[in-house]
Amino acid sequence: MAASDGATIDRPLLESGVLQQRQYQLELAETALGNHTLVCLPTGLGKTTVSLLVTAHRLHEVGGTALLLAPTKPLVSQHADFYREALTIPDDEIVVFTGEVRPDDRAELFESAKIVIATPQVVENDLVGSRISMADVTHVTFDECHRATGDYAYTYIAERYHEQAENPLATGMSASPGDDEESILEVCENLGLREVAVMTDEDADVAEYTHRTDVDWKRVELPETVIEIRDALHEVIQDRLSQLKQLGVTNKTQPDMSEREIHEIQGKLRELMNNDQSEGYQGMSLLAEVRKLRTAVTYAETQSVESLRRYFERQRNAARASGSSKASQRLVSEPKVREAMRKAENFDDLHPKFRRTRMLLAETLGIEDGDRVIVFTESRDTAETLTDFLNDHFDAEKFVGQSDTDGSDGMTQKEQQETLDRFRAGEFEVLVSTSVAEEGLDVPEVDLVLFYEPVPTAIRSIQRKGRTGRQTEGKVVVLIAEDTRDEAYFWKARQDEKRMYKELKALKSMKGEIEAELSQASVEEFQTGADDRGESAEAASGDTASETHQATESGTSGASALTAAESDGGAATPERDTTDEGEGQTGLDAFAGDEPDDADADADDPEPEDTVATAGTDDDTVEIVIDQRELDSTIARDLSKRDGIETRLETLEVGDYVVSDRVVVERKTVSDFLDTLTGGDRSLFEQIKDDARYYDRPVVIIEGTGLYGERNVHPNAIRGALASLAVDFGASVVRTDDEADTTEMLDVLATREQEEADRTVSAHGEKAAKTLAEQQEYVVASIADVGPVTAQSLLEHFGSVETVLTAEEDELQATDGVGEVTAERIREVVASAYDP
Repeated sequence: MAASDGATIDRPLLESGVLQQRQYQLELAETALGNHTLVCLPTGLGKTTVSLLVTAHRLHEVGGTALLLAPTKPLVSQHADFYREALTIPDDEIVVFTGEVRPDDRAELFESAKIVIATPQVVENDLVGSRISMADVTHVTFDECHRATGDYAYTYIAERYHEQAENPLATGMSASPGDDEESILEVCENLGLREVAVMTDEDADVAEYTHRTDVDWKRVELPETVIEIRDALHEVIQDRLSQLKQLGVTNKTQPDMSEREIHEIQGKLRELMNNDQSEGYQGMSLLAEVRKLRTAVTYAETQSVESLRRYFERQRNAARASGSSKASQRLVSEPKVREAMRKAENFDDLHPKFRRTRMLLAETLGIEDGDRVIVFTESRDTAETLTDFLNDHFDAEKFVGQSDTDGSDGMTQKEQQETLDRFRAGEFEVLVSTSVAEEGLDVPEVDLVLFYEPVPTAIRSIQRKGRTGRQTEGKVVVLIAEDTRDEAYFWKARQDEKRMYKELKALKSMKGEIEAELSQASVEEFQTGADDRGESAEAASGDTASETHQATESGTSGASALTAAESDGGAATPERDTTDEGEGQTGLDAFAGDEPDDADADADDPEPEDTVATAGTDDDTVEIVIDQRELDSTIARDLSKRDGIETRLETLEVGDYVVSDRVVVERKTVSDFLDTLTGGDRSLFEQIKDDARYYDRPVVIIEGTGLYGERNVHPNAIRGALASLAVDFGASVVRTDDEADTTEMLDVLATREQEEADRTVSAHGEKAAKTLAEQQEYVVASIADVGPVTAQSLLEHFGSVETVLTAEEDELQATDGVGEVTAERIREVVASAYDP
């Protein structure tokens, strides 16, 4: 039906006159109602409307609950607004789940809601913690479903959905599901999708709603000083690669080697490490330095010298930190690097991309009388510097992720929403955004989309271009620094994009063939094969582990080889600003080797501090209580999928896992354990001391291989530490090979304790009689949203439990760490009538 007809859709549960009738959306929805379907539709043409049509039909005909998952908080909020506007369902039955909603509240809301719109991380956490069940979910939508690869939460949620739901229907939505047929099939298999519905802008029903988008690329020359900085860094890279060549892991020493070749070197070094050869650890440290240097080169070439200066400053701070890696220390002490740092500090000019950006904006907004422009950049450093520069000539604002980083403030969800609202309203004309605005956000039609640098993946390129060309002809400009990796990334993205469109057309023309291949795996096969897929995906994704991720992932075992080499991780490219729920794109991303410096606090959507989530267990199951911080590993997810095991999440005062009232488990990777011996960090022994106070039989699991060969630590020092754990603290020390082995060990421990020894689980331990102060802290900390740290703060402020419990809300909020929500919760618990 033509757009000009103005007809609207009139169906059960739909608000009259809200949804414009578009034939292609109705056809896609009809297909998605018949099977688990991947819906592919160009950006800006209403994929969410297709999902809403399917949801409304399922709720009307089948009942139950619908679940819509979206990767970022702003996107979740946007979908919720649209659903509340377009559906006759009461607004309070369309609920939003993010990490800002208390877990216990989510469990209650999930039971009563008709539609839940959520970030995948919180749903994953709720499933792991046994807070919710998917049994009554009759439709689940995976928005931006191309993310369903590797360890991303979509894969786990899909597996649990097909396993638990009594009447399941899954819909995946994406404008760009993959770079090739293999990756598209992987997404389908990971989500249990069995059919593909594709519409391209060449389809007659779609074409009338799209407009031509011109893509132009502008090359810029680098200033002489920047070339000198780059050449100095290249010399150091070449020297480190020559040392790696001497170790026999590469034949090349050119600094412009590809990321694929870097991964090949890393693989060979892993083999050496697995054989306990010291060359492997030496090489990993050198390779980590190469990655850091390549990152610095990319900042200099493609971003700005200011961004490079910020990066160098972070490296200096890292080298000064306690327990810093040898790679970081060598990097900042290398004479040629120090000379590059000096030149960067003295450089007072701008990267030529800044001036070219200003010229293009003046042309679009001035000469051509345009209204809005979006400038995309990979780096938050560049976004902030560029925004300041452009504000001398235009009305520009930044749009970045949520968490704070060194020298950079993030934007809260409220600030992000307000910024987008003002941009839509025309209150400013230039939005300078990191990747946060790439996926799905309802950013208004703009006159120009400017790529400050090219991105080497077709998916992200298509996402960015989709911000223009919706209502009228659009324009896209890509800035390319000559003779840099910008050029390689640009051509790679173009080739991948052409291949993607070719694959989508092939999928469309070979629809039956593709679906036959998908249907070979039944839902049951999807369930049983998930573990194998997860393992292979984890192995694949491990190659892009970042220095930031490695530095913060101290409690996890999936340590990449770089983590194993004294956390000498580092990327070949600048840290890019992530989307709000955190995971950047995988694959050969322009910034794939480095964790975003905006690694959002809500990237894993952590629970509120010291929140306890409870779940009942059946008589024939064993229960394992898991600390929230262990969610970074795959262990919690793997345990939650096992028959006969009920998992529960808490913020534990001691330990990582509790398997009975007498056994608590501390999990340490080999690298974590060795850190206690080489970095002056004695926290492990303090942790075990606390464990032993509350549990009779503390267990220390040391996970990974190469305990005696990973670091230059004398074997007797390691043996002494092991002996101290056993003799001085009474802890049992258990060695495991990897996360899978640790999962098996925890399963066995819990089963022996609860089934064979008939023990119960106590998340707080029962061994030691608490001191009076500890009992007072325990009483106050037991109130949800308080926890031990805040309890101590309250008691120090008020002096006694009685005074804390009788204080008014405004008095409570005067205490450090106590906000409005916590104060309300304390008063609610203290003053409410007892109602068992």
